[in-house]
Amino acid sequence: MKELLVLYYSHYGAVKLMAQFVVRGVEQVNGAAARLRTVPRVSAVCEATEPAMPDSGAPYAELRDLEECIGLAMGSPTRFGNMAASLKYFWDSTGELWLKGTLAGKPAAVFTSTSSLHGGQETTLISMMLPLLHHGMVIVGVPYSEPELMVTASGGTPYGPSHHAGAASDRPVTEHEKKMCIALGRRLAEIALKLTPCRT
Repeated sequence: MKELLVLYYSHYGAVKLMAQFVVRGVEQVNGAAARLRTVPRVSAVCEATEPAMPDSGAPYAELRDLEECIGLAMGSPTRFGNMAASLKYFWDSTGELWLKGTLAGKPAAVFTSTSSLHGGQETTLISMMLPLLHHGMVIVGVPYSEPELMVTASGGTPYGPSHHAGAASDRPVTEHEKKMCIALGRRLAEIALKLTPCRT
């Protein structure tokens, strides 16, 4: 089985749930498996440290997860139209992989959750693509051949799945949003398996 990394940061749980639906899509593809990972919260207090393993949920990502996987799906909540600092901090540590070209040619996809419907979903997704493009990754989106993209009244973009969580982060992930996450995971896995022989 070839593994794809599903990497996320989630504060209120919506992005974590979306990541689980992306995993479901990946695992619908024969020969593909998902490796679910998260990143620790960044603290403004220099002395604060996170435990080596989170209390619950997915383990923290390591550079070897990027090295060993054939593709990547990355999810983040929106922070003023940008990815969360925790994910940015993780990517800032990947310079050695960039120098070696480790990720070049691997497919990648992104997804997000916002508190307001027009709260920067698309700019957040694009901001998440930037380090991936610098690493030479191939960006995979959600095509309009996915019917949910044409009819959703909540989240959803061709750049990647999105979720409208509401100001109190209490809106559930809709059926359309779930289906887009599954479709993205499935499409990413299919493309990754096709591209893998080209890189070996």
